[in-house]
Amino acid sequence: MIDPSKHKLREVIVKNRQEIAAGVFVFSYERVYSFTSGQVVAITVDLTDEPRLYSIASGENESEISILFNVLPEGKLTTQLANLSNGDKVFVSRPFGEFKGDEESAYWIATGTGIAPFVSMYYSGLGKDKIIIHGGRTLRSFYNQEVFQKAYGERYHRCCSGEKGEHVFNGRLTDFLKTQNNLPIDFKYYLCGSSEMVVETRDILIAKGIPFNQIIAEIYF
Repeated sequence: MIDPSKHKLREVIVKNRQEIAAGVFVFSYERVYSFTSGQVVAITVDLTDEPRLYSIASGENESEISILFNVLPEGKLTTQLANLSNGDKVFVSRPFGEFKGDEESAYWIATGTGIAPFVSMYYSGLGKDKIIIHGGRTLRSFYNQEVFQKAYGERYHRCCSGEKGEHVFNGRLTDFLKTQNNLPIDFKYYLCGSSEMVVETRDILIAKGIPFNQIIAEIYF
């Protein structure tokens, strides 16, 4: 497990903060460090508080780094981040981590804001030959869906456990995966979400014949 408290933090200024759905926000700051899509940063608003890890949700060549997050009822930091205004200060680490995409054929599998690293990979030019499976509780949980629908069409699968919608699978992401037969064993399978989702999805994929070393996971804590 990565300990975010071991990373040196640098003060940056919030450039933009938007609420893109109820309780879901994106904020950005000037890109002061280079990064590889899929990496994370440690963030805090107060240096006396332990920083938390967030995946970068912007392309490698963009001038700003964007962070996608949802407010958690028990989350002190997410509440603080949601109350940020343009010009406020936050403290961030250098980007780090090994959850990195490439140009090989792959499935991108995520729940909720776990789509962030795949947004970064897409905007960094790694979107070719990809299939996306995105799970959420509501129809407003599919962040970046307009871009993905246009780019991927039927290769972008939305799975909604709490609501029904046109061209949306009604059920959990893992339920959708159970219906999929003949998954290609030579593809990579990137998973990003809660530990429960990652473990269940990994088990489903292995049961369907996907080699363990073709499954790459990033867990949201």
